[in-house]
Amino acid sequence: MAPTGLTDEQRMIADLAGEIAEQELAERAFEWEGETPWTNLELLSEQGLLCPGLPEEYGGGGLGRMEEVLVIEAVGRVCPDTAWTLVLDGIAPWSVARFGTEAAKRRYLPPVCDGETTMAIAISEPQAGSDVTAMDTRVERDGGEYYLTGEKTWVSAVPSSEAAVVWTRFPDGEIGSVIVEFDAEGVEVVTEHENMAGHVQTHFVMEDVHVPDENRLITDERDWKAQLRQLNWERVVIAMWTLAAARCAIEHALEYAGTREQFGQPIGEFQGMRWKFADMVAEYEAGRSLVYRTVSEALEDGEPPNRLMSSVTRLFASERTERVVSEALQVFGANGYQRGHPLEYLYRFVRSRRIGHGTDEILKNGIADRLFERGIPP
Repeated sequence: MAPTGLTDEQRMIADLAGEIAEQELAERAFEWEGETPWTNLELLSEQGLLCPGLPEEYGGGGLGRMEEVLVIEAVGRVCPDTAWTLVLDGIAPWSVARFGTEAAKRRYLPPVCDGETTMAIAISEPQAGSDVTAMDTRVERDGGEYYLTGEKTWVSAVPSSEAAVVWTRFPDGEIGSVIVEFDAEGVEVVTEHENMAGHVQTHFVMEDVHVPDENRLITDERDWKAQLRQLNWERVVIAMWTLAAARCAIEHALEYAGTREQFGQPIGEFQGMRWKFADMVAEYEAGRSLVYRTVSEALEDGEPPNRLMSSVTRLFASERTERVVSEALQVFGANGYQRGHPLEYLYRFVRSRRIGHGTDEILKNGIADRLFERGIPP
């Protein structure tokens, strides 16, 4: 059920995304496991739902952040892998749409919006993970040309992407970002790690990679701060994906508990099992309400969510979802623990959200910083 306070158009978008997910994506929902669901992306693109937040002139939906969250929720409760690609398609491509030159927008955004490719974002380095300011990757100027040297690691979506938005330092020391194509001269993939969910994360190096003028996104402090603020949207969108995965787990467990019989009755009729479901739904609904509150307040202010609320939302969602999925797996007993079972895969998948794109500890530090600086907001 969509949250209250939506416009008729927003409800229609949520309903459409939900119908497509249930009718077209459900059958193969747990067959991808590390593969890019290209057929699903093409289908969503045909319906204008693949990149709802990107501008229409480049193939996107031309919609807002609320619509993006609604689509991710509707798809994620059925096919978490497809919804995760939607999340990624709203990060690096959004930076191109917000900060890129017209040439870059026309070169890189349409293929993503059409479901032909994805686009990676490369921030972490071997010695600079949570501490972005410690990055060594840098752009140097040689005459009138710019060249990039450095390395990035734990980068998602590289096998399915033609290019990445790479965070880097510029000659004046400011941190900014550029677009780098993976087949450019000087780019080399060093290692492809497979994480516990079966997804590939890439370590690549760049040596004197030429950066055309049209591929420079952010080069000054003002835009850099704006890019940092957009990470608050990223936290909230990821929180929505996480909670959609929690709902997916609960629905699978509900169906099983209603049909699996032990001691002469469905296991869902035992009091201990019913309390388990009550706890799972309470945590899911609390997190979901927090996401929609944070999005609604940000849209009212006309700014990205503040760091406190985006961090609280993301932290609550990632911690509670891991617990919910673990309890849902418990409902299945030994069946849920077997490789290839939807709950076993979901548990491995959602565990990553307490590490990638901001660890629990970094989020807690940010929350505490804001509390001690400004107190609890009204």
